[in-house]
Amino acid sequence: MPTPIDPPRAPTLAQIAALAGISVPTVSKVLNGGTDVSEATRRRVMASAQELGYRRKTRARVGDERRPAVPLIDVVVKHVEGSWISRVLEGVEAAAAADGIDVVLTVARSDDDWMRRLLRRPSLGAIIVLVDTTAAQLNMLTTGNIPVVVIDPISRPPADVGSIGATNWDGGRLAAEHLLELGHTRIGVVGGRRTELSSSARIDGFITALREQGVTIPEEWLAYGDWDREQAHRIASAMLSSGETTPSAIFACSDFMALGVYDAARDAALSIPKEVSVVGFDDIQESAWATPPMTTVQQPIVEMGAAAFRMLRETDRAAASRPSNGSAIRMELETRLITRLSTARSG
Repeated sequence: MPTPIDPPRAPTLAQIAALAGISVPTVSKVLNGGTDVSEATRRRVMASAQELGYRRKTRARVGDERRPAVPLIDVVVKHVEGSWISRVLEGVEAAAAADGIDVVLTVARSDDDWMRRLLRRPSLGAIIVLVDTTAAQLNMLTTGNIPVVVIDPISRPPADVGSIGATNWDGGRLAAEHLLELGHTRIGVVGGRRTELSSSARIDGFITALREQGVTIPEEWLAYGDWDREQAHRIASAMLSSGETTPSAIFACSDFMALGVYDAARDAALSIPKEVSVVGFDDIQESAWATPPMTTVQQPIVEMGAAAFRMLRETDRAAASRPSNGSAIRMELETRLITRLSTARSG
């Protein structure tokens, strides 16, 4: 009869302390979000805990009698301005309310204090939106046994962190195909940030569609506006005054930057869409209110927020019943072209 094999024992605080070269009370303080610990010590503890595969066991879960009277989740944002973030929050809040769960909004400032606050709260998990988190920061949360889902990740998250986004590459391609169908071949592009996943995917999908039709973009007609309307204004102004040949159309990787293109066209006394067509990306409310109403690639923003909440709940339930297998879900929701009055056939 085979001898039963004992399951491997979970790492202990003492093992983390030994590996990090510090005391057990300090390890406990770090793992529970204590503030009176140096940043270097905090990072050493979390790196050691991650290396040993430690997961904190004291966090309240759904169904746990230690949970608060009203269970809650955290939504961590970089800022609260703009209709994009408000629509994400609308989706998260509606899904959470239907499940009887409250939402706590946390603004992630330049330091790591937001993570320490999450570690101290009896939260069921965290949804992170538009925050450029490092792998070490996300590992700190998962080591603290806080399930995490990232919406529209700026950089690729670790394998054990789930993410929700849109089909950015396909959306860029849709924008290019629309302009090509209208006969445009002189096209400028205003990207977001050069290193961000969503901006890179949108531009790559756009340029790929152009190349398949033998259309190329001059180097000076591809620039990055940092998701900022004023920067996009300056970039588009330079494109629209670049000499005898100027773009007949401009694709901006966000509606907010596309409004900057509108500003540049107005300054140059160019009519949209008669003299320059404009395509945005996102379908925020301001795109429909623009003059003329903006053609854009629609992200299902509210649905992304709701889907992130559902993914977080599934992550929490899975973690409660079995250890993580180290591979989280990556989900992309479909984009679609919304045709309005800012694009017309090339003259």
